[in-house]
Amino acid sequence: MNNYSYDEISIGHKEKFEIKITEQMMESFLSITSDTNPLHADEVYAKTEGYGNRVVYGMLTASFMSTLAGVYLPGERSLIKEVKIKFAKPVFPGDTLTVEGEVTDKNDTFNMIVLKVVMRNDKNEKVLRGSMDIMIREETQQGA
Repeated sequence: MNNYSYDEISIGHKEKFEIKITEQMMESFLSITSDTNPLHADEVYAKTEGYGNRVVYGMLTASFMSTLAGVYLPGERSLIKEVKIKFAKPVFPGDTLTVEGEVTDKNDTFNMIVLKVVMRNDKNEKVLRGSMDIMIREETQQGA
């Protein structure tokens, strides 16, 4: 887990990671949200709607923005204040996503960064684009 301070981050700073979307993730998301939409839960239905497989929940895909901020950039000091998302293409179980963030702006008054986010699938197709406003908390001293 990264632990960047506000001063250690500059415009243009990038971080990325890969994640494979598994059946277990789909089942867990269903269990948490109770979203039984057949596009996500029924492969036969999804195929009749023109998709090759069940479609991964958009918000499951988008949830990896939290991982990007909370683990990679800035890491443990992050506090997400705003998220904007556009879903560009469907994601399917078994896809491996590359999740990348780039700092496009900094606000010194609030120790805030703007992170541009792009997710791509195994075919290098953009499946999600978005942005996050992330406050970077100051390091606190334990026991002080």
